[in-house]
Amino acid sequence: MTETLETAMPAPAGLIDVHHHAVPPEYAAALADRVAIPGVDYPHWSPEESLEVMDRHGIDAAVLSITAPGVTFVEGDDARKLARTVNEYFAGLIAAHPARFGAFAILPLPDVDAAREELHHAVDELGLDGVGLLTSYGSRYLNDPAFEPLLAEIAERGLAVHVHPVVPPSADLVTFDLPPSLYEFTFETTRTVAGLLFDGVLDRLPGLQLILSHAGGTLPFLAQRLTHGPTIGAYLTGRAPADVVGTLRRLHYDIAMSANAFALPALTELAGTEHILYGSDFPFMPASHTTENTDGFRAYAGWDETQRAAVGRANALRLLPRLAERIARHA
Repeated sequence: MTETLETAMPAPAGLIDVHHHAVPPEYAAALADRVAIPGVDYPHWSPEESLEVMDRHGIDAAVLSITAPGVTFVEGDDARKLARTVNEYFAGLIAAHPARFGAFAILPLPDVDAAREELHHAVDELGLDGVGLLTSYGSRYLNDPAFEPLLAEIAERGLAVHVHPVVPPSADLVTFDLPPSLYEFTFETTRTVAGLLFDGVLDRLPGLQLILSHAGGTLPFLAQRLTHGPTIGAYLTGRAPADVVGTLRRLHYDIAMSANAFALPALTELAGTEHILYGSDFPFMPASHTTENTDGFRAYAGWDETQRAAVGRANALRLLPRLAERIARHA
């Protein structure tokens, strides 16, 4: 499936990329020489590089986000200021390229009060398109009760939430000298969703529009297994959702690093094409992978062209009405 850039299959036009990272200059300066993700080379990035890759692959618009570690490497006022700086950078980039870029706002969690304040600024004043959250903050996953009021407000506002994994919080995790992002990221997504399921958050917040990275990690493979929670542990009888698989089908999944014959059949069986969205993972995965992932998206035989158009564009525009309006206005 992998091809060189020169021999890549022509990409379908009009894609909306919901998993596309940015490394703003101020963020890169704050990160400095810290190890952001063990074993991962933090890439150089510029808007011009993104636009060039987007143009080459038929991507109309990319919704930018900050990947791990978010702003968790600083604390207090420094975290709040850095989140504000990044969100204002995003807003400026959208103003300069209104039909090409969108953005998921970064929030200075685990400080919930500061996160709610930044949510209001980023959405109400800056007009960003949605929210970007990490699977965990320190040792606290998204099912932590302290986070639920924030999630409830996001759900009430009808905002899409892009959920990105981080390095697992366990201090003694053995990674076999492999980058955690190679495989642990997929388990992190699974962990946080399992917590949201069995703590009842997804049942209490049915309007929470989560977009899970990388085809939902291992969720498509484990969906049926998760229904056996009360069988394995009777204490879960009162905590298990009435319909585990139905709840998982309500969520959304991007196909960054996943547009291949191994992942797409299981994901499509779980989510249906109306809940799957295109993603590239650029620039943390290089342009050659954008080619590979786009070719995999285009070639997958399990979808008809109407379904492919939904995955590539329509689903994202439905979830991100501000971006849809900008694209329509500037077409």
